[in-house]
Amino acid sequence: MQHWKIYTKWNENLYREMYKAYEDGRSYKDPTEGWYEGELWFFDNYVIPLTKKLKECGVFGTSSDEYLHYALENRAEWKIRGQAIVEQMEKRVKEPRPGLVKGSMSRSSFDFSIRTTSSADDLL
Repeated sequence: MQHWKIYTKWNENLYREMYKAYEDGRSYKDPTEGWYEGELWFFDNYVIPLTKKLKECGVFGTSSDEYLHYALENRAEWKIRGQAIVEQMEKRVKEPRPGLVKGSMSRSSFDFSIRTTSSADDLL
């Protein structure tokens, strides 16, 4: 429902977050698989119907027209450019980042301990 640049920025942020979960073993599926088709489904089954309902009820006034316009335009643009965008996102997420050694830090490399207090005076 927002401008194309905003949509693609947050789309990639979500992709990165989900890819990181996959890399870390918190998700069983590489989000790259089906990302393009998933976005089309999301537009068709959630975003566009929602913007049409917002327009019908008039809750956002004339902004509702703008939301519907952006949703339809973004869906059309994604249909054309989405596969290439997913390829670019996948390439960027797999690029080594300067200053980071992949796998150099993990949760197990930190010592987490909890200190219990015996009285309220210990907290002061």
